[in-house]
Amino acid sequence: MTTEALSAASALPYGQLIPIGIHFDELDALGMLHNARYPLLVERAWLRLWQERGFDFSGDWQTTGDACNVVKELRITYEAPVNRVATYAVHLWLERLGTTSLTYGFRFCTADGGVTYAHGSRVLIRLAPETLRPTPWSEQLRAAGQDLLRPPE
Repeated sequence: MTTEALSAASALPYGQLIPIGIHFDELDALGMLHNARYPLLVERAWLRLWQERGFDFSGDWQTTGDACNVVKELRITYEAPVNRVATYAVHLWLERLGTTSLTYGFRFCTADGGVTYAHGSRVLIRLAPETLRPTPWSEQLRAAGQDLLRPPE
């Protein structure tokens, strides 16, 4: 199922669901997804989302633009264990899109978005590759991220 179809099928009020597969070798000795895997899987989901929206994350920091960023803060709360090999999803959205920083929210959940296993947020700062100082996000990222913004409550 494509991420677009998955998102439409779930009727999320904001953000997008990205499917993520869990494999046997990602489970710990107790048969649960290790806590350190969650942030990695969320990162992979974001990478997939941005690539589907036309961004290139080649690893060349001089030319990669918005991908030249660093994590300022990561917060995660674990609600229930993931204890079987299956396809799950990561629900992604933008909480805030500032000039040089953004905050995104996430939920690690069942493939249909119905059950949440973990949730949290992460703050990123965009850097200029020449100086490693904060620099504004591109207009391309701003336009591509508008539909991901969570509506005010």
